[in-house]
Amino acid sequence: MARKITVDPITRIEGHLRIDVEVEGGRVTNAWASAQMWRGIEVILKGRDPRDAWAFVQRICGVCTTVHALASVRAVENALQHEIPINAQYVRNIVLAAHALQDHIVHFYHLSALDWVDVVSALKADPKKTEALAQSLSPWPGNSATRFKQVQEKLKAFVASGQLGPFENGYWGHPAMKLPPEVNLLAVAHYLEALDYQFKANQIVSLFGGKSPHIQTFVVGGVALAINPENEATLNMERLLWAKKLWQELRAFVQQVYLIDVIAISALYADWLKYGAGVTNYLAVPDMPLDTKGERFDLPGGTIFRSDLSAVTPIRSFNDPYFRENVTECIVHSWYKGDWTKHPWEEDTVPEYTDFQPDGKYSWAKAPRFKGEPMQVGPLAQVLIGYALGHELTKKWVDFSLKRLEEIAGIKVTLSALESTPGRHLARAIRSAMLADLGPKHLDLLIQNIGQGDLSIFNEPKFPSGEIKGVGFHEAPRGALSHWVVIENGRIKNYQCVVPSTWNVSPRDKEGKMGPYEASLIDNPVADPERPLEVLRTVHSFDPCLACAVHVLNPEGEEVVKVKAL
Repeated sequence: MARKITVDPITRIEGHLRIDVEVEGGRVTNAWASAQMWRGIEVILKGRDPRDAWAFVQRICGVCTTVHALASVRAVENALQHEIPINAQYVRNIVLAAHALQDHIVHFYHLSALDWVDVVSALKADPKKTEALAQSLSPWPGNSATRFKQVQEKLKAFVASGQLGPFENGYWGHPAMKLPPEVNLLAVAHYLEALDYQFKANQIVSLFGGKSPHIQTFVVGGVALAINPENEATLNMERLLWAKKLWQELRAFVQQVYLIDVIAISALYADWLKYGAGVTNYLAVPDMPLDTKGERFDLPGGTIFRSDLSAVTPIRSFNDPYFRENVTECIVHSWYKGDWTKHPWEEDTVPEYTDFQPDGKYSWAKAPRFKGEPMQVGPLAQVLIGYALGHELTKKWVDFSLKRLEEIAGIKVTLSALESTPGRHLARAIRSAMLADLGPKHLDLLIQNIGQGDLSIFNEPKFPSGEIKGVGFHEAPRGALSHWVVIENGRIKNYQCVVPSTWNVSPRDKEGKMGPYEASLIDNPVADPERPLEVLRTVHSFDPCLACAVHVLNPEGEEVVKVKAL
């Protein structure tokens, strides 16, 4: 007989997510992903000046702030067919790369690693053996027995005090935890180091964005960041060189620690490379534009259906009709009025809450579809699409990672191994290695352009009378993000955000097709139904952000939905 398990809320994510699964014979046989909040930002924006939207949409989330600002200004610029100066393009690219690295580092070490790493087991490790292991994997200078001994002593003090802090509620000793003590100690040491390096990434965001979170320098038409190499109050050479130093330090950590740790842990959990694939249709959008029109990019985008890399279709520009015409959202199983499937420009946002109905409406998230199909978005999608398109930087880091994975695991590994729960983590680390190369590249491009005397940062937009429509997309840390705006006589008539976590947390559509979270859980092992660690592993591998997928707004202060915290 199937046993029903409800995990509500899923922790170590942004926002409130409920996961229900049915387990039979130690395997998940059915699943439902329910977003437990309503996003009302679209309603707030109606009637406002389109140039103000970027400041509002940043408040969708306290983590994914920069990404919404970028998608918003791009949407309005797209509606106007408005070009921005190349300096502004480079500044935006530097911010998005640094923000993504901060997000990816935090996601692996501080939100997901505890699904795989038994922190308490690290107390049994031999620091000298940990040093030997670490140095066999990477030349990172912090991998010393002295350092590992210090971390172990700090951990012992936590345990002795009875206050484990962030390590308090882990599934320590769970039968699905399989790492040797030395690997656990290595991971805990890098967990602590990662706190410093995610901060360095945030420093870069702040240098070019004014502050973090909720950057201040993105505007429709370019950036509000004055450039003058000789003025102390502007973006000058001193600050540009400081950013260059931060990038060098960040790049070393990402490529010598983060990526290597994910490869090693994936290899030691090689049995998990067959779990968690789920939806094998993939969508990514191109990003890091190299021109003012959004027609050349350093990161490719496109679609893949049913894992067929030979049939990849590229998305070529900000105006590509292939993307603009094929995105829809369905609300058959969502807590909104109606049962329609519409293009984002035609949607409305009218909440109508019932209750959790497995065969009816059960989520605040809508169900995005591309050409009528559910799509998995995120670093895995971008990596597979880049590989299929022959993108050199993607191929470099994918081939490196799969070769190291083979060496450590001692098994043959193909590209299909990425289509799994640990594969999503590895794809995110691969993307991070790529961004750690591209961030400094775009900083150098900015410095070179400034050196040629170009200090322009802004082209003033002009709004025509009548109706215009635009879409702004961005390959955010969690995947393809798009903002869709309809402007009438210089005011917002309609605004819709189709965000990465909405694609992935998607409930079933009118044809009963599961979204990626739901589909990825099918056939997952569950060793202990009372402690469903394996369910968390797969859901966390997507890096959920439910604050982006949905958002609470109730001006009267009345209860919208009650969430039971276990």
